[in-house]
Amino acid sequence: MAFRVIRPGELEWITRPHEPGEPARHVAELSERAGFAHTRANLWRYEPGAKGRRHEHTSQEETFVVLAGTLSMYLGEPPERHDVPPGGLIHVEPGTPLQSANHGDVDLLVYAYGTPPENENAEILESAL
Repeated sequence: MAFRVIRPGELEWITRPHEPGEPARHVAELSERAGFAHTRANLWRYEPGAKGRRHEHTSQEETFVVLAGTLSMYLGEPPERHDVPPGGLIHVEPGTPLQSANHGDVDLLVYAYGTPPENENAEILESAL
């Protein structure tokens, strides 16, 4: 098929592991459903107060486009906070430590795109938060 359309109502949200009482992150995995062959993409929804795991990819570059809410991204070593509003973008080169968070009071929705596709090769680092 030359194209694929994924509508919001068709998304399957998966709640990521989190501690009891801790706000959750949810992911809608897009790569397979969209038929990506050489890239990887997900939609992430962070509840207010949710944070991701600090990590770095050895070979994958990642681009994050904020669709709703404000993304707080902690980049580099030592971590430096960058806040990105809706419609904004952060591009992260391979080997750059990063951690994302939602410090706002509304859900954060982010489109995350990476190439080459790398699912399990990220190195988990000590949290910046």
